[in-house]
Amino acid sequence: MDITQYAITAAQILIVANVRSVYKSPQADMGYDIADYKDVDPIYGTLADLDDLIAELKRRNMKLMMDLVVNHTSDQHAWFLESRSSSKNPKRDWYIWKPPKSFGNSQPQPPNNWSSILGDAESAWTFDEETGEYFLSLFTPQQPDLNWENPDVRAAVHDVMHFWLKKGASGFRMDVINVISKVQSFPDAEVVVPDQRWQPGMKYFANGPRLHEFLKDMNREVLAKYDSITVGEMPWVREEDEILRVVGTNEKELNMIFIFDIVDIDGVPGQARFSTRDWKMPEFKEVVSHWQRVMIERDGWNAIFLENHDNPRSVSRYVDDSDAFRDRGAKLLALMHTTLNGTLYVYQGQELGLRNAPSSWKPEEFKDIESINLWKKYNDRYPNNPKKLAEARTLPPGHISCAMFVQEHLPRIPSHFSIRSVPSTAFSGIPTQHVPATQSFTLTRSGNCHSTSRPEKFRTTIHDPPSAPVRR
Repeated sequence: MDITQYAITAAQILIVANVRSVYKSPQADMGYDIADYKDVDPIYGTLADLDDLIAELKRRNMKLMMDLVVNHTSDQHAWFLESRSSSKNPKRDWYIWKPPKSFGNSQPQPPNNWSSILGDAESAWTFDEETGEYFLSLFTPQQPDLNWENPDVRAAVHDVMHFWLKKGASGFRMDVINVISKVQSFPDAEVVVPDQRWQPGMKYFANGPRLHEFLKDMNREVLAKYDSITVGEMPWVREEDEILRVVGTNEKELNMIFIFDIVDIDGVPGQARFSTRDWKMPEFKEVVSHWQRVMIERDGWNAIFLENHDNPRSVSRYVDDSDAFRDRGAKLLALMHTTLNGTLYVYQGQELGLRNAPSSWKPEEFKDIESINLWKKYNDRYPNNPKKLAEARTLPPGHISCAMFVQEHLPRIPSHFSIRSVPSTAFSGIPTQHVPATQSFTLTRSGNCHSTSRPEKFRTTIHDPPSAPVRR
């Protein structure tokens, strides 16, 4: 699938390509562990290649959004290498360091009971033997959290943003941006998973006390100086007032955010990810209509999406993806998607109606950290329970199905799987039927946009172009 074919619509509707994290990285978490914010990882090419991409997109009346991942860095980033080198290093407080809470059985114990986001059986803290302290690493031990309380950190992030905007990028998709402010007392989280040592700490690190201050500062010091577009990834926030504080027209924070109600519809409230439940169609309709009403009535703006790199394929999740009904279901979702008020985000392969990875793929073939950690957790807890292990096989949400466009040599998918094996299991005639329908719906939308207070530049975004591998 060549993304440039969408350029034929550029005269009528602006297309923005959102590139995943392509920065230099050890690839501990598919590139979301960044070692250098101002360089491109060799597996994707060079900085000059990215300059060419920006130029070619602009020539086609398209724009580029970069992935801004600034809650954490790689543990191989120069900032962290300095921070880790000594407790007296000037960059020590660029990250969140804490002494052990205690020494149980002569072993150091983490500062609190927060669980890792990508593996709730593990602590969110990583012990550093050299300096005898823990650093906060909410996602993986290779991704230490930056200390946004430090003004030098904020200035360094602003410098990175200036770098890319001056290069010609038109804005940012901001990775877990609502996690940058933490409650500074770092209290223990309430016990919501009784049989688990580590507990979800979102109450204390999502939408923290200084989040809006940091976002307004970012807007004032950087974004307001450019014709830019921003969308924030903001999980674990549901309150209307809190969301409107970010995306309200006069708030001067972000243009829009991904509201996770639509992709959390089958989750069990208060439980870890992959704890699933059945849902009913009225619930789906209520989520969609609720946020449509809120943004229109309160002068906010929606980011319209149905899938992304962290979630199952929409055609597998919301409709019947069997061969008999998949085409109709995919078109139904596309019709809904393109007629809602807000900015469309189309994830790579969504326009083809791609479905989840086949159930025949074995757990050891998954490269996604979250899925790997889940499989390990079930094997540790239920090593002799075939029923539980079989249950675990059905839980990972098919992230690898998103890798249909990845070249064979990239370590994202099983070595025996390639684009040549896709037609019988994934496409099923969709390219000849579904893509024209998606284009038609989008063109119709461009000529009949809802009246809103937001500019045309926010209309449609192609999220994670097909040439890029996917995260988690």
